Amino acid sequence: MKIKGILSFFWEIIQIVIIALVIVVPIRYFVFQPFMVRGASMEPNFHSGDYLIVDELSYRFREPQRGEIVVFNYPQDPSQRLIKRIVGLPGERVEMGEGKITIVDHSGNEQVLNEADYLLPSESAYLGQKKIILAADEYFVLGDNRSHSFDSRRFGALSKEHIIGRALIRAWPLDDITFFVQPEY
Repeated sequence: MKIKGILSFFWEIIQIVIIALVIVVPIRYFVFQPFMVRGASMEPNFHSGDYLIVDELSYRFREPQRGEIVVFNYPQDPSQRLIKRIVGLPGERVEMGEGKITIVDHSGNEQVLNEADYLLPSESAYLGQKKIILAADEYFVLGDNRSHSFDSRRFGALSKEHIIGRALIRAWPLDDITFFVQPEY
C-alpha cells in the first residue's frame, strides 16, 4: 500500500509538470519572450541590464508602427539580438540631415519627426546625412542614443522577417516597471 501511495504521488507531480510545460512553453516561445538590454544604444530610455518582456504576437495581426521599440535578429548575424526604435516604414523615403529626420510617404507628403518625447536634445546632432528608400517589407530603425548606436545608418534597412517583436514591459529593475506606448508624431 505504501509503494502504491508513493507512485501515485510521483505520478501527480509528473502530471503537474507536464501541464505546466504545455501551458508555459508555447507562451514563452510564441507569445512573450524575455530580453536583456545590453549597451547604451537606447539610453536614456533603456539602460544596460534592463529586463524587458517582448510581445511576439502583435505583429502576426498587424504591422509594426513608427515609434515602436522592436527587438530583432541582427541581419548579418541572426544569433545577435538588438533593440531599436522604428523610424521609417515600408515604402517610405527617410532623409536625415541638419539634425532632423524627414519622412516622405508614398504620396509625396513630408513629415519632420518630432522626437522630443524620447530623445535628449543633443542626440539629433548625431544623425549624419543619409537618404534611403525602404522596400515593401523594410523598416528603418535607430537607437535613442544616436551617438552610441549601431543601427540602420550602419547596417541598412531592416527586413520584417528579422523582427522578433515589440518591447511591451520593462520588468526589471523593479522600481522602474513600465508598460510602453508608442509616441505620437
